[in-house]
Amino acid sequence: MTDTTAGAHMRAELASQPETWARAAGMRTAQALLPASGARIAVVGCGTSWFMAQSYAALRENAGLGESDAFTASEVPADRGYDAIVALTRSGTTTEVLELTERVKGKTPVIAVVGDDTSPLVDLADTVIAMPFADEQSVVQTRFATTALALFRASLGEDLDPVIADAQAVLDSTDDAELGAAEQYSFLGLGWTIGLAHEAALKMRESSQSWTESYSAMEYRHGPIAIAAPGRITWQFGTAPDGLQAQVEATGARFVQHAVDPMADLVRLHRVALDRAVGKGLDPDQPRNLTRSVILDD
Repeated sequence: MTDTTAGAHMRAELASQPETWARAAGMRTAQALLPASGARIAVVGCGTSWFMAQSYAALRENAGLGESDAFTASEVPADRGYDAIVALTRSGTTTEVLELTERVKGKTPVIAVVGDDTSPLVDLADTVIAMPFADEQSVVQTRFATTALALFRASLGEDLDPVIADAQAVLDSTDDAELGAAEQYSFLGLGWTIGLAHEAALKMRESSQSWTESYSAMEYRHGPIAIAAPGRITWQFGTAPDGLQAQVEATGARFVQHAVDPMADLVRLHRVALDRAVGKGLDPDQPRNLTRSVILDD
């Protein structure tokens, strides 16, 4: 019997993240297929995948493993001279990713990280890392994105056991109801968590049609803080710059920061977004104007 409850797929998928992260962390053979230390790479994707690309690129370069850029797939500079391109896509059918892969064929190796291992990208890419166990039925993406990031983080030598424990603790806890009741949300990050902030804003926007913005936490004070006001939330992923909390609270807005790994905090945001959507009578499994993959007409 099909479960017709609004957001049922998204709820099951977001709750499965500790399990899928652990599985990705154990994929040592697959992780070895990612670009070697010293390689100059571009990490590409569209939408959610682009934001995960930003996080991976920042983590990799900060780890000293080589120049690592992140682009939405339609904006990769022609002939930049990369040693490899890592293409992240849940469906493997996104038009811009397929076109880029065809364009660089024979010139730049493409390593595809995909959820659907039967997709067209599997035959086009030079190397494929498939994670069908993290694929999703909900249009609004949760676990594939974070599982890919778990794979990337593990490939850089991170111990994900504490991260997974944080995520499970979040799922076992009860969310503060006020987190889902704000008029407006600004999500902030620093370094690799800027990608998470962008993803949080997109997730809340897609699922619940909410007014969201996202910025580097340092850039937020250069204008965007003007939007902060009573009834609104500024949500920091990871460490905040000194003094930022006091500046936000002086506006009357609520400053939110949780003492967990930022990726686990994104799991919290997933649930807040889902509950906010359902509370508004929306179904994030089939959000307005969106499809699982963007396939453009010729």
